[in-house]
Amino acid sequence: MKGKLFLATLALIGFQLAKAQEVTTAMDSIKTKEVELQKQKDAEKAQLEQKLKEDKQAYKEEKEREKEAEKAEKEKKRLEKEKKKFEKEQNRIASAEKSLAKLKDKQSKEMKKLDKMQEKFSRNRAKGKMTPVEIEKENLNITKQQLKIKELEEDVAKAEKKLSKLR
Repeated sequence: MKGKLFLATLALIGFQLAKAQEVTTAMDSIKTKEVELQKQKDAEKAQLEQKLKEDKQAYKEEKEREKEAEKAEKEKKRLEKEKKKFEKEQNRIASAEKSLAKLKDKQSKEMKKLDKMQEKFSRNRAKGKMTPVEIEKENLNITKQQLKIKELEEDVAKAEKKLSKLR
């Protein structure tokens, strides 16, 4: 009976050891699965964080490009505006120069006309063909012509002042 008891005890201890190894192996496999799952979760989390950083960087770069495009567009509009302003100013200068040239031309024509009137008056007066009334009429016409010339001189002075102001 002692032998049977000894064998039964031995069998029981062996059985317990086998079961204990199975449980620890099962426990170890569960722990390794948990560790693997945790590693996988950590890897996914790191991957998601990396993707989030990349997305943020891409968004930031896109915003930067948009700002640069807006700046370029504003600069382009500003340059176009300056160009139009410059062209308008050039047109004003050209117009003022043209107006000044016309006034000077008209002034020279009126001066020639005055010279002709004075020569004609001098010739007719020298011949003695003119009556005192005709002489006064001619003097009046010459005076009117001189006033026209004075007005044209004032206009030329104004036009020159305007032109110099534009330049």
